[in-house]
Amino acid sequence: MIDGIALSGPTQATLVVGVILVQAIALYVSYGVLERVTRPLIETITSA
Repeated sequence: MIDGIALSGPTQATLVVGVILVQAIALYVSYGVLERVTRPLIETITSA
């Protein structure tokens, strides 16, 4: 799974799941921030 690192299969699988979980949390937070920033702009454009 992860070449160059001498880890067992279950350890590599756990590492991959952890990395994917961190990525999912980061995307969730960043989309929330993006929505808060762009919502007033979109409302201004659509109400004009």
